[in-house]
Amino acid sequence: MRRTRNAKIVATLGPASSDKDTIRRLFLAGVDVFRLNFSHGSADDHRARLAILRELEKETNRPIAVLADLQGPKLRVGTFAEGPVPLAEGAAFRLDLDPAPGNAQRAGLPHPEIFAALVPGAELLLDDGRLRLKVERCGADFAETRVVVGGKLSERKGVNVPGVVLPISALTPKDRRDLDLALELGVDWVALSFVQRPEDVAQARELIGERAGIVSKLEKPSAVERLDEIVALSDAVMVARGDLGVELPAERVPAIQKRIVRSCRRLGKPVIVATQMLESMVEAPVPTRAEASDVATAIYDGADAVMLSAESASGRHPIEAVDMMNRIIEQVEADPLYRQLIDASHASARPSDDVAEAVCCAMRRAVGLLHAAAIVCYTMSGHTSLRAARERPESPILSLTPRLATARRLALAWGVHSVCTDDVADVNEMADVACAAARRESFAQPGRMIVVIAGVPFGTPGTTNLMRIAAV
Repeated sequence: MRRTRNAKIVATLGPASSDKDTIRRLFLAGVDVFRLNFSHGSADDHRARLAILRELEKETNRPIAVLADLQGPKLRVGTFAEGPVPLAEGAAFRLDLDPAPGNAQRAGLPHPEIFAALVPGAELLLDDGRLRLKVERCGADFAETRVVVGGKLSERKGVNVPGVVLPISALTPKDRRDLDLALELGVDWVALSFVQRPEDVAQARELIGERAGIVSKLEKPSAVERLDEIVALSDAVMVARGDLGVELPAERVPAIQKRIVRSCRRLGKPVIVATQMLESMVEAPVPTRAEASDVATAIYDGADAVMLSAESASGRHPIEAVDMMNRIIEQVEADPLYRQLIDASHASARPSDDVAEAVCCAMRRAVGLLHAAAIVCYTMSGHTSLRAARERPESPILSLTPRLATARRLALAWGVHSVCTDDVADVNEMADVACAAARRESFAQPGRMIVVIAGVPFGTPGTTNLMRIAAV
């Protein structure tokens, strides 16, 4: 089973997409990576969904990637004695550690780490940015604020502190329990929420090791300020536009999205564009024209994947949402302008002076000159195929690996069709197996040329040093 597009689709499973039939239909409609959202659902829910996915993988003989998305810290105000309270513009409002129910003059904020980071003049955003407070005076257990943008405030609403790096780990005790479960289940990717600094990724790496790839969710302005450092430590990145749009003016988010995609392209890390891509399809059977354009823009920019959240997890039309996203991607990739833009982007994704980068750069040039039917990559760790994908060649990438875990993880990468095979012993066998795989997987007919890249000695990760052109 082969996709006819390069960019990948990530879809979230939830109440609307938990049974075997629906999950199968989502996969057939175009999903490459299934997201388990650990902000919702029980351990039994996630276990059951993953079991269905592994069974589906065996039935279809196609590697399927599973992404476990950790909730991360949730900063919220406390309760109110008499329901929602009105906060008038210009009014004084106090936040403190007192657990007593609040009123129109004060509320509890059970997060000492916030008070530790506040300074006079800092802003606090409540309820996804709908209310805005400015700190006038603060201490270790309180903040006296002035309401800048008012409205009704309900209990347990979220709190954001833009422009401040909070002294808090990206992994809460709940996240650590969820991470243990996710790794026990054998997920392929772990999405890390609330990343503020490179140290957050390093902390997750100590716990995860190489058991799963780390997707750093960029949703904090402080993370964008150290973008390249975070991307370098991550295995992949997610542009979490919803949370970015709370702490930053909405008009800044498109430029930041493009900046993140460029950084990931330059460093060769897969990048997912997420949040509200086809939001209206939670209810409607078709998206707005603006939403279709939003998905298309991410593809034109060269993103590896685009993601559905509520559309597939709890929406009324999950299959239609995936089908629509699939059709948008195919339409964009068929546009001659798409290839022009992708080729032009190589100026910002120049390879370094290492042998593997040189081989992959030569591969892209050879494919362009020969109009090869496919690129065949031999890989153990997945690095060869990821390097090939970074080049965004005009021909599809057939990735051959003896490791099922590697094949699954590569389902997220642009243009990569991954297949599990036995390892090869020498260069002649390499070409023969590559040609046979290209025919079997419907990438090349007899007489067509393919470009093969690999590392010698075979079976050694990180040794990409060989390119061979072969006729099928």
